[in-house]
Amino acid sequence: MEGFLDFNQLQTEQKEWQNKNFPNSGIHQCFYGVVEELGELAHALLKMDQGIRGTREKHMAAAKDAIGDIVIYLAGLCNQREIDFQKAVENTWDVVKKRDWIKYPFNGIDQ
Repeated sequence: MEGFLDFNQLQTEQKEWQNKNFPNSGIHQCFYGVVEELGELAHALLKMDQGIRGTREKHMAAAKDAIGDIVIYLAGLCNQREIDFQKAVENTWDVVKKRDWIKYPFNGIDQ
C-alpha cells in the first residue's frame, strides 16, 4: 500500500533523522516538543470553535500538522527510552478497546 507508514518504520526513520539533525538532543527536547505541539493543537481547535483568526480549513490544517508532529515527537521520546512505539500503542489499545463506558460508567469494565 503506497503511503503506508507504521510506527516501527516511523520510529526507525525518526531516529536516523534526529541523529543527523539534532545529535545532542535528549528526552527532554522530545517531551517539550510534544507539549509545544499540544499547545498548537489546542490553539487551532480553540480558534476554529471560536470562528476567529482564520477559516475552518486553515485551523484544520494546523490541527492535522500538530497531530502529526506530536506523533513524530512521541517516536523520538520512545527512541530515547528504547520503547517499542508500535508495541506500546498496540498493548494499550488492546486494553482500552475492551472498555465499555456506556455499560460500565464507573470504570469501563465489569468488576
